[in-house]
Amino acid sequence: MTVHLNMAWRNVWRNRRRSLLTIAAIAFACALLVFMLSFQFGSYEAMINAAVKVHTGYFQVQAPGYQEKREIEQVVADPEAVARLFETIPEVTAYTFRAAAFSLASSADRTYGISVTGIDPSREPGVSTIQTLVRDGAFLAPGDGPAALVGSLLARNLRVGVGDSVTLLGQGRDGSIAATVVTVKGTFASGQDDFDRSALYLPLDYFQEVYAMDGAVHEVVGVAPSIWEVPALERRLAEELGRLARERQMPPLAVLDWKALMPGLAQGIYLDLVSGLIFYLLLIVVVAFSIMNTFLMAIFERTREFGVLMAIGTTTGRLTRLLLTESMMMTLMGMALGMLLGGVVTRYFQSVGIDFGSASDILRQYGIPGRMHPVLSLPSLLIGPLLVCFITFWAALWPALRVRRLTPVRAMNDA
Repeated sequence: MTVHLNMAWRNVWRNRRRSLLTIAAIAFACALLVFMLSFQFGSYEAMINAAVKVHTGYFQVQAPGYQEKREIEQVVADPEAVARLFETIPEVTAYTFRAAAFSLASSADRTYGISVTGIDPSREPGVSTIQTLVRDGAFLAPGDGPAALVGSLLARNLRVGVGDSVTLLGQGRDGSIAATVVTVKGTFASGQDDFDRSALYLPLDYFQEVYAMDGAVHEVVGVAPSIWEVPALERRLAEELGRLARERQMPPLAVLDWKALMPGLAQGIYLDLVSGLIFYLLLIVVVAFSIMNTFLMAIFERTREFGVLMAIGTTTGRLTRLLLTESMMMTLMGMALGMLLGGVVTRYFQSVGIDFGSASDILRQYGIPGRMHPVLSLPSLLIGPLLVCFITFWAALWPALRVRRLTPVRAMNDA
């Protein structure tokens, strides 16, 4: 084995320039893949954080089936019991209560169907960024009573501003008519048009009074330290809520993560990742052709050498293994160099971020950081280089297998 490795190592450096160019091509591809995958994962995390901190939180506790039907009767009857459970779990960094109902909103001139959401003004800023999105007026405060925070497009459609009145008409939890007149305290703009034209927030205690909620809510919204900790936290919460339901003889509750709450966002990220992987595969194929060319040239230049080796008893199988070992040596050197270079560059930009210039101000208005930070992780460090290793192995295999068709006399005569 030692002799085999020594021969392969010496053969790699017989044509130093060609080997260095091949190693450099592999290193460049690996470094680029490490950085681009890390940047993609970082941008996904920023997008998810921006979306969940406006809408859903990282996870929610709801009545089973509420996410699909959104019926006002499907409630979390004892939200304080869930809150006490959350407070015993360190991974839950913040939580809040929400209740929602479909209603008609009317101004002096116009009427629209909207989603009315009751929020806890003291807890909501710890879970969502809605307070930072206020563009006119002020955010809701505890004890505000009939005050409303209105989406900017809804306010424009209703032709109302801060200080104007909006009439709400809907159905209470008990089947009664829920009707009230609220005063616009502020307007917000999230940058998501569908949301901004259909959302209106009320203080939770006032919402519960108008819609006859009897202290119940529809969602207990929670936040975790990062999106990567949500799956394990979701499993733990499901177990704890099941135990709580049995102990208190209360209806079971469902735990939903951000992917279940916003399937469109998860699908968009998946499609973007697939399109990125197609580009990365094209890059790897280019590198694979470089490897294939290197070994085809090596075989053509060393045909006589192979003929002599076979004439003195070396088997074609051993020659094939020798060539593949040479290929893997160059691939592994390129991978190591590329992973080191890609890791260093990624760590630097993970620390300082990538500024999008004039677009940064626009992104910040909608809760997205003006600087994007790549996230170096084990998957982003290994996925690209391992793909390069796999494809370059198969690219080198075909030239190596050509040796099996050689005979000693033909090889020495062809040379």
